[in-house]
Amino acid sequence: MTPEKHLETRECVSPQINTFAGTDYPEDPSVSITLETFLQALSSETIITGFDEENTKPLLDRDDPRRDLDRHLKKLSAFEIPGKEHVEAYLRDQYRRQCKPNTMRNSLIALRGFLEFAGKRGKDCVETITRDDAEAWIEHEQDRAMKPKTVNSRLCIVKAFLRFLVEKEICQQQVLSNRMQVKVPDSLPRAIDPQHIKRLLAVLDRVRDRAMILIMLRTGMRVGELLHTLVSEVNLKERRIEIFEASKNRVGRVVYLSDDATKALKAWLKKRDPKHKLLFYGLGGRALSYTAARMMFVRYLNKAGLLSKGYSLHCLRHTFATELLNAGMSLPCLQQLLGHSSIEMTLRYARLTDKTREQEYFKAMAHIERSDTDESCQLDCQLPPSPEKTQLLSPHGEKLYEHP
Repeated sequence: MTPEKHLETRECVSPQINTFAGTDYPEDPSVSITLETFLQALSSETIITGFDEENTKPLLDRDDPRRDLDRHLKKLSAFEIPGKEHVEAYLRDQYRRQCKPNTMRNSLIALRGFLEFAGKRGKDCVETITRDDAEAWIEHEQDRAMKPKTVNSRLCIVKAFLRFLVEKEICQQQVLSNRMQVKVPDSLPRAIDPQHIKRLLAVLDRVRDRAMILIMLRTGMRVGELLHTLVSEVNLKERRIEIFEASKNRVGRVVYLSDDATKALKAWLKKRDPKHKLLFYGLGGRALSYTAARMMFVRYLNKAGLLSKGYSLHCLRHTFATELLNAGMSLPCLQQLLGHSSIEMTLRYARLTDKTREQEYFKAMAHIERSDTDESCQLDCQLPPSPEKTQLLSPHGEKLYEHP
């Protein structure tokens, strides 16, 4: 089976094989792979090249958003959904507002599913869509066992679309009269175990792949940022990579290269074709797709005996943040390296790596265990007074809001 056929397969047979699992990107069943394809990809010695996940065409250049809009509109024209012309107007509005290509792509996926569902409920135009239709669609997505984060992301897209229609006086305000929201679990970031990292690095047998994985592990770059990095954005002398526009929030930043990442990158720069602008590329110098990068990573997980652990490429970013916090880096500094727009995002890692909390727990537990055997060790301690509100706010100057 050729790499092109790998990326065309539609059916998903296991949640662990979903190519978008555990990432910043929403799940899309159209880019899942079958178990047969997955196992063949693991055993294949062919370097997987970069093709668009949906139709095997090369990924579009990041500096040509017009072509991307035209591609989405061409797909839209083939859909049989109510209000197609309003979806086109909404996508064009996103283009004028300079939304990212992934934003337009995700909007098309979510709106197609929502409007197809509304059509099955007898709604032949968007003017007749009600709040009940939106709520029924949420239940429909949940019944399909979609993750809460995915359902909420698509719901945000649908609400933005309906708000767009209300502003154009196409829909009634009542469709958004009350808040619709899916509660998303506030889970801990998942880092890779240090011993597993050693096993993974020990099986990296290709120069390009070793450089890719080490750079993500040592810089915290998102996979999309790395796949679209240009050679001109790498400064080996200063050991840094300049990300002029992040793939997720469009916030630029600079990341730095460790010794092992620099060594791996130098080895790749000696081997790569210098005529290509992209730092990492596939066949013909075209950008690697997300699916190709993830399948490459899964192949090494299988080789290291870690396939059952459920690690994803994004876990490398979580590992980067966790290791730096354990080494004593401050949260504001880590926030800049990760490119988080809010310190609240970075605080998730503090919950995972708070050494002070860990030490205080074991100190208190040791006292409790001694007290169970020796009553003379028991102390009548008073709880410390609650910190003042100004003390709570002082580290980052954030306002506190009550939950609804």
